[in-house]
Amino acid sequence: MGETVSAFDSYLFSASRACCSPLAIFIQIQGCAICLILALGWALAAYVRNREIKRIKDDMKGGNSFAFLYHDINDLEHSNQAKLPRVSVVMPLKGFGEHNLHNWRSQVTSLYGGPLEFLFVVESTEDPAYHAVTRLKSDFKDDVDIKIVVAGLSTTCSQKVHNQLVGVDRMHKDSKYVLFLDDDVRLHPGTIGALVAEMEKNPEIFIQTGYPLDLPSGSLGSYCIYEYHMPCSMGFATGGKTFFLWGGCMMMHADDFRNDNYGVVSGLRDGGYSDDMTLAAIAGNHKRLITSPPVAVFPHPLASDLSFPRYWNYLRKQTFVLESYISKVNWIMNRALFSSHCYLSWGFVAPYLMAIIHIAAAIRVASKEYSPEETTFASGGLLLVSSLAICTIVELLSMWNLTRIEVQLCNMLSPEATPLSLASYNWGLVFIALLVDNFLYPVSAFRSHLTQSINWSGIRYHLKDGKISKIDRGKDIGSNYTDLGGKHLYGKKGAPTKVSFLSSLARSLQQWHQPKKFDV
Repeated sequence: MGETVSAFDSYLFSASRACCSPLAIFIQIQGCAICLILALGWALAAYVRNREIKRIKDDMKGGNSFAFLYHDINDLEHSNQAKLPRVSVVMPLKGFGEHNLHNWRSQVTSLYGGPLEFLFVVESTEDPAYHAVTRLKSDFKDDVDIKIVVAGLSTTCSQKVHNQLVGVDRMHKDSKYVLFLDDDVRLHPGTIGALVAEMEKNPEIFIQTGYPLDLPSGSLGSYCIYEYHMPCSMGFATGGKTFFLWGGCMMMHADDFRNDNYGVVSGLRDGGYSDDMTLAAIAGNHKRLITSPPVAVFPHPLASDLSFPRYWNYLRKQTFVLESYISKVNWIMNRALFSSHCYLSWGFVAPYLMAIIHIAAAIRVASKEYSPEETTFASGGLLLVSSLAICTIVELLSMWNLTRIEVQLCNMLSPEATPLSLASYNWGLVFIALLVDNFLYPVSAFRSHLTQSINWSGIRYHLKDGKISKIDRGKDIGSNYTDLGGKHLYGKKGAPTKVSFLSSLARSLQQWHQPKKFDV
C-alpha cells in the first residue's frame, strides 16, 4: 500500500512540476489575463448602464416622473405624440411555454404613442402558440391592433426567418419601422419609444438592437446559458455603435424590406439560417450602422425545468451559426470567431485544471514528510493558484456588479412590474457554469463544423456552402420542448405531451397574476 501511495505521489509531483514549466506558466498567466479582461469588459459595460440609471434619477429629481419613458417630459405632449411614425412589431412564434403570456403582454401593452401593430406569426394553426395568441387577442379586443399570421412551412430558409419575412410582407403599408422580437423578450413600457427616438434622431442607423438579462431558474443548465450570454453582453452595452446584433430585438427601416435594400430579403430568404448573423454580415459588407441604446436590456426568465441536455442543444445552435455565411468575407470572419473563441475557452479552463494538480500536490506534501529538494515546486504552484484565485474573484465581482446594475436598470425601466432581485442568483453555480460552458463550447463548435446539421425546435436543417440546403421535419426529430423557454412545440396533432395545453395556459395565466414566482 505504501508503494502505491509513493507511486501516486511521484506521479502527482511530476505533474505539478510539469505545470511549472515555462509553457504551463504561460497558460496559467494567460488564464489570469482572460479573467481580468472579462472583468474589465464587464466594468465598462456596468459604467454605461449605470450612467443611464443616473440620467433617469436626475430627470426624476428635476420633475420628470416619466423619465423611464422619455428624457424630455415635453415629448409626452399630444402634439409630439401625434407625429410619431407607425411601427409594425413582428414576432415569429414556435410553441407555448410558461413565460410567454407575460412576455407577450409586456410587448402589446407598450406606452408608445404612435400607431402600432403587432403581427404574431406562426407556422400553422396546429402550433400551441396560435391558440394562446388567439386568447390574448380576445382579451384585448380592439384596444390593441393584433394580427395573427399563418406563414406555412419554410422551404428555403429557417422557419424563424420565414415567419419574419411573411410578417414584414403583411405589415401596414404606412409603417416606417419594423421591430422584430422573439417571444421570450420582456419589453419595458418605453422600449419601442426609445428605439424609435434613436432611429428618428439618426436616419443612418441600419439596425437597432438590445440584449437579454438572463434570470436563471436554478439548474446548472440555466446558469450555463447566463454565463454564455454575459461575455456577449459587453458588445451591447456600448450606449451607441456596435458590431454585435441580437435577433431577439431588431428595429429596422421598413423600406429596407419593401425594396430589398442591401439584399436583406434575398439574403435571409435564400438559405438564411440565422437572422441576426445574416443581417450583421450584410451590415458589415455595406458598412451600415448598428447601434444598441443603453436602455435596451430586457429581463429574460429561463424555464424552471431547463435541463442540461436542453442547454447543450442551445449551445449547439449558437455554435452552428458560425457555419452559415453569405460571402467569402463573412466566412473568414466566422472562421476567425470560431478559432479565437475555441482557443480562449479552453485557455480559460486549462489553468483551473492545473490548479487542481497544484493543490493536490500541496496537500500530499503537507500530509507526509518530504525533503525540501523534493517539494520546492509546491510553493511555486501555490503562488500560481493564488494568482488565479484572486483574478477569478475579481472576475466574479465584476460579473456580479454588472448583473446588479442591469437588474436595477430593468426595475427602473419597468416600475409597474414586480422588482427583479439578485437574491436568487447562486454564485457558486455561476463559477461552475463558467468552467462547464467554456469547456463545452469548443466541443460543440467542432461538432457543428463536422456535422453541418442542427435540430432547431423539432426541425433539422442541413447546410451546404453556408446556406440551408435541406430541411427535415418529423415528430421523431428532437425534443417536444424548446431549449430556453421549455415551450410545448406540438398540439394535439403533434407529438404527445405530458401536460395539456389548457393546463399550460392556466399556469401561464397564473404566472401573469403572480409574476414574482418566475421573475426572480
